[in-house]
Amino acid sequence: MVSKILGTKVLRKEDPALLSGRGRYADDLPVPVGTLHAHVVRSPHAHAKISKIDASQALALPGIYAVITGEDVRKLSDPFLIALKAPVHQWSLAVERVRYVGEPVALVVADDRYLAEDAAEKVAVDYEPLPAVVDPLAARRKDAPLLHAEAKSNEISVREFTYGDTKSAFAKADARVKLTVDYPRLSFTPMECYVVVASYDPAADSYDVLANFQGPFSTHPVMARALRVPGTRFRVRIPPDSGGSFGIKLSVFPYMVLIAIAARITGRPVKWVEDRAEHLVAASTGPNRITEIEAAVTKDGRILALKLDQLEDYGAYLRAPMPGPLYRMHGSVTGAYDIANVDVVNRVVLTNKMPASLIRGFGGPQLYLALERLVHRIAIELNLDHLEVIKRNLIPAKGFPYKTAAGALYDSGDYQRAIETATGEGRLSDLKRRRDAARAAGRYYGVGFCVVVEPGMSNMGYLSNILSAEAREKAGPKNGAISMVTVNVDPLGAVSVTPDVTMQGQGHETVIAQIVAERLGLEVDDVNVVLELDTAKDQWSIAAGTYSCRFTPGTAVATHMAATQIRDKLARIAAKQLNVLPDDIEFADGKIRSAKNPDNAMPFGRVAGTAHWSPIMLPDGMAPGLRETGVWSPPELEPPSADDRINTSLTYGFVFDMCGVEIDPLSYKARVDRYVSMHDAGTLLNPMIAEGQMQGAFAQGIAAALYEEFVTDESGAFLSGTFADYLVPTVSEIPPVEFLHQESPSPFTPLGAKGLAEGNCMSVPACIANAIADALGVKDISLPASPRRIHALLEQLRAQQREAMPRTAGVAR
Repeated sequence: MVSKILGTKVLRKEDPALLSGRGRYADDLPVPVGTLHAHVVRSPHAHAKISKIDASQALALPGIYAVITGEDVRKLSDPFLIALKAPVHQWSLAVERVRYVGEPVALVVADDRYLAEDAAEKVAVDYEPLPAVVDPLAARRKDAPLLHAEAKSNEISVREFTYGDTKSAFAKADARVKLTVDYPRLSFTPMECYVVVASYDPAADSYDVLANFQGPFSTHPVMARALRVPGTRFRVRIPPDSGGSFGIKLSVFPYMVLIAIAARITGRPVKWVEDRAEHLVAASTGPNRITEIEAAVTKDGRILALKLDQLEDYGAYLRAPMPGPLYRMHGSVTGAYDIANVDVVNRVVLTNKMPASLIRGFGGPQLYLALERLVHRIAIELNLDHLEVIKRNLIPAKGFPYKTAAGALYDSGDYQRAIETATGEGRLSDLKRRRDAARAAGRYYGVGFCVVVEPGMSNMGYLSNILSAEAREKAGPKNGAISMVTVNVDPLGAVSVTPDVTMQGQGHETVIAQIVAERLGLEVDDVNVVLELDTAKDQWSIAAGTYSCRFTPGTAVATHMAATQIRDKLARIAAKQLNVLPDDIEFADGKIRSAKNPDNAMPFGRVAGTAHWSPIMLPDGMAPGLRETGVWSPPELEPPSADDRINTSLTYGFVFDMCGVEIDPLSYKARVDRYVSMHDAGTLLNPMIAEGQMQGAFAQGIAAALYEEFVTDESGAFLSGTFADYLVPTVSEIPPVEFLHQESPSPFTPLGAKGLAEGNCMSVPACIANAIADALGVKDISLPASPRRIHALLEQLRAQQREAMPRTAGVAR
């Protein structure tokens, strides 16, 4: 009997090293002899001209090798490429002016970090402050201070999309429901900040950079071009471990270029380690978005059409691959609902704030907060049950594969059944009972619901939808998402795997080992997964990296393909030696044997050795050696069509959340009383790892809903620069959650598995916002729902109640 490893709760291979403090992070790895250390001088102003930089006092200190400025950087590099053909130029150091608090202005390079930090205080920078703009609505005005004068506007892109016939749908609708939703700026705080070590070879004019960069590697050519070298002369190495990322470690790439330039200028390797204060003030955030969303509905709550006007604030610059969050979800703009008519306006605006980039959820939280709040308002304004409105609009199970109005091809699912399971066994009735009891006692208690579609493995062509069809045709089609994995078997039968992902604690090592072990009849511990990635010698593509749930529908499939290619080759070798047909071969218990006669077997290592030691014994035409690379490029990821429809991802999971939230009348704190989350991510490859990932996403969803927010005042000053101001919840603040699963295997991947682990980042903020709106009976909810904001809502509610009280002559109200 061949054992089944996939789909079981195999313990993580990573944990013994990580839990014993033996992880190999970027700052742990040895550096070349003579490595110098760098510290960044940052701007205290949100907007200012740089009049003069005087580094003479710093350079006079012992142990200081260089103070690098924007002018040095401009001589040796070019500004970074962006997705738009707009004159928005960013170098790795500020050139001529600064545009956000914390922008790098100079780099001090010294014998050690302490000397560099001390010398940084001696770098005198003269600034001429300029008016700043931080409100994205204000930034759109013609009289707003311009961040980039050549662009002539801070609103650097406006794209309008029409799918179906929204005009007719709105004309025949029984009602129109409209809402404006503001999603705040926030980020995630990995345990490990940025680390870069760079060296320069003047003979080859080449750079070697070690960094905890996560990808996507589509930014590799951006960095190489900035350094004015071909990609072959810009080697990037990724350490085997990284202390979390959640998207933010894409944004280390400007520092990779900066430290590479420092290595060239000093003629020595240079290392830079970001500290927590730097990370908070200048690393990256998710973009804040203002969405005006409107639905045309029938009297029973059926949505006929949607209109969305999305204004997304990307801060001072448009870092590659921005504006990804605005377009990654474009095909899924209708969420889990069967809506044929949609109008979308996408606006990209720049403000004097730190640049935004991708973080976990990558555009999903912004979309679903608006969409799910709107569905709740439809129920309220039409006096309908919220859950019934959701069910009435869901895509039917018989409709899969389902093509959305904007072009996404949803692979599989049964949304109605998932909701029935989640609400069953007394879960929903328990929430209603808790709400009734709390309200009877005079307390504020609400029940919230939310449904989201969770995309996995982004189509690399989705961002080209920011261009018109004519411009796309001129530039050539962009599409696909290539995944590459190599499986190698040595002469003694030892198996190693090199994937195209970067590690941040997700458990990829374990799942890859499970896939290969099952295909080759080995134990998980028999498979070694090489976690480092080196662009000079390993297989990779521009899609490489870890982001947007690409591992399961992408890298896992390429692993399966490579292992299958090895299996097929070994089966042919063994068949010849066992005197059976290849179709009769099976792999089990470390042996390769006849399925009909298991006693007719050979050890796995002996068969593998044949490919190395005895080429004469190989089947005719077979090349010696055992090294195969699986390359997976799913055909469903097509370029945008002429009418702007785009299948933005390969797989689409489903999440249904429901929760009960109670508001403390004294502290005004929202307390999550009960939370249930149903997930359909297709076939689960390792349920234990899946639940761990979901737990992390749930915690981050709670943080976005109730705690975390980057705050900037009107002058552009950053007010969330410490953990006393930026409230990251601890384990004590994370409520328990009940996870449920349903498996609808994807027909588009050989393993049937979909992306997972971003869903709750998208669903939790919207679900909790709906519960708070239900508890307080208010229309507009701003996140995070802090006690200050809830107090303001309650005061507004009480004022409205006082206004509604009848007047009695001569008696005060």
